[in-house]
Amino acid sequence: MLDLDRDLEFRPDQEAEFFSRLPSRPAVCLIQSRTAGAEPHLLRTLDLRRRLERLLGPPEPASRRLNLREFAAQVRYREAGSAFELALAYYQNAKLLFPNRYRDLTRLRPAAVLKINLHSSYPRCFTTRRIAVNERGEPASGAYYGPFPSRRAAEAFADRILDFFKVRRCQIRIRRDPTFPGCLYSEMKMCLAPCFAGCSKQEYDVEVGRLVGFLDSRGGSMRQALGAERETASRQLDFEKAAQIHKKLEKLDDALRMQPELVRRIQDLDAVILQRAAEPQSILLFVSRAGRLAEPFALQFQATGKPASAEETVRDYLESVFAAAPIGNPNLRQGSLELGEHLGLISRWFYSHPREGEIFLRDKEWPYRKILRACARLLIRNGPGLAGESS
Repeated sequence: MLDLDRDLEFRPDQEAEFFSRLPSRPAVCLIQSRTAGAEPHLLRTLDLRRRLERLLGPPEPASRRLNLREFAAQVRYREAGSAFELALAYYQNAKLLFPNRYRDLTRLRPAAVLKINLHSSYPRCFTTRRIAVNERGEPASGAYYGPFPSRRAAEAFADRILDFFKVRRCQIRIRRDPTFPGCLYSEMKMCLAPCFAGCSKQEYDVEVGRLVGFLDSRGGSMRQALGAERETASRQLDFEKAAQIHKKLEKLDDALRMQPELVRRIQDLDAVILQRAAEPQSILLFVSRAGRLAEPFALQFQATGKPASAEETVRDYLESVFAAAPIGNPNLRQGSLELGEHLGLISRWFYSHPREGEIFLRDKEWPYRKILRACARLLIRNGPGLAGESS
């Protein structure tokens, strides 16, 4: 956890010394009360000194601005080197201190994802913000893909890709009733119509399997199959068929352009996010393991350049994170909510403009050399470049 690791006592008669000891840096800050049992005040800011001078300085008689001068006894804070660290530290401390209202304080919503409920007899693909988890904290009861920047973006992508599959889009309970009139998609031959027994259970399962394979491969399975089919048609001089397949490939490419780089099956969302640390010549590594954020790791560099063992240090850290047992939550509802919130933090940062820091997604292996080069680029840049302030 990103603890509030600095502590200062506030005395109004010694305010000049108190304010001089505060950094003019981004920070998460907790103001504790003089009254026993009173609820503390948690805030995040881009300039800690300026913010506390406003909150703890002498109040202006005509001003209605919040003033905590008579309230404050102790100030605990943590400096942040990046917007991502600031958001994560604020989220973690708000959740610890205010478990019943931290979601209102952070204004953080679980990320939007696509779900294929594989436990259903006739699965469909739909958008949700809730990911069911098992005792180990892993996604359960279906295949989940995301995170998307918004529910609208997830629905738009789903609408485009489902045109390539005959999986149902309705929300009705399937009874396989031959007298059922069906829907527009079944009339257009865009659904296998299990509602009125238009297909067998095995045929529908095959189609769902094609959809899962498509999403698992980020569209690569279908693109490869269509490409091979087009080449076969060309070799057989069936140019009309080749042209039809080519149009289908163009339509597929248009749909895949709507798929953000971050989107993949949640179980496969293994990534490392690099951010400037508050300490000089340091980089913080935030690791996503199947969508859950592990505790960050500080990679320190000497003023003269990279240490010779930097790659080995990163390798050891990443291997230790993924070798550890998954951290589950005995309360499955809380585990589900926590996974959604971690994905929400990653999503909020990834889709922000401008986006500070860099991210590397693991395919088969980690690109250690690229990670180190990215660390060097971040150290060269001037300042963390945070924008916007909230409390």
